[in-house]
Amino acid sequence: MRKKLKPIVVIGFFLTFFAIIFISGVYGNRATAGKETTITQSNTNPTSIETIPSSSYYITNALEMKPIIDISAWQRPSEIDYYTLSQNISGAIVRLQSGYHTQNENTATDENGLDKAFDTHIKEFQARNIPVAVYAYVTGNSIDSMKEEARSFYEAANKYNPTFYWLDVEEHTMDDMNGGVEAFRQELESLGAKNIGIYVGIYFMEDHSINVDKFDAVWIPTYGVDSGYYNAAPSTDLDYDLHQYTSRGYVNGFDNYLDLNIITTLKDPNEVYRKLFTTPE
Repeated sequence: MRKKLKPIVVIGFFLTFFAIIFISGVYGNRATAGKETTITQSNTNPTSIETIPSSSYYITNALEMKPIIDISAWQRPSEIDYYTLSQNISGAIVRLQSGYHTQNENTATDENGLDKAFDTHIKEFQARNIPVAVYAYVTGNSIDSMKEEARSFYEAANKYNPTFYWLDVEEHTMDDMNGGVEAFRQELESLGAKNIGIYVGIYFMEDHSINVDKFDAVWIPTYGVDSGYYNAAPSTDLDYDLHQYTSRGYVNGFDNYLDLNIITTLKDPNEVYRKLFTTPE
């Protein structure tokens, strides 16, 4: 038969039991609190991201690389998610100047012909290790004004150490366009620009007898059906380095159209990419 327990023993047992539960709970909470203090919040949108430097960027196929964009103040910084956009491009070419002869301020250009967003665009991309080249829309109507545009362009761009200086030649602004474009190029070179290229349409180049031989690189626009996608290599014998293949492209990070470009498929893409997007020493 069972031994009868004294009341004082029973009371002592239960007091000891509850004391153990209480002490365990206190130390358990302290341990949990200690773990909580080690939790850190990750930054999902840092100002700088890890990317491969352009000098060591390896391309197996030009058609598979991320697009190169050209951009101006018409693509407003307030509408761009630079972090996301930078993860989806291989390089950026930023407009600095829309023409020395700009007379009136507009949405994208100040009264001196300088792009209103170039400083923001360049700093945002460079902060994310995206190589940046620059371009000027050429509008000089004489040799002297071409040289003045070149000086204005260089003075605005030089402090950013761009990988390339591009002349965007689209308008017939003087009788001797070849002479004017060469004056612009020579002035840039004399100021210290090391990599100078020309953006020009094949028909415009032929119609105005523009010689591109002295430029370090050639960039041509041919859109095909301009669907936003790459259709085919340009049909030309011109030795070119960069192809603008659409004005209706989309890249994550910006919800409107972008000009998209690709390294020529006719040369070693690694050599061309390093040539265009490695900062000169």
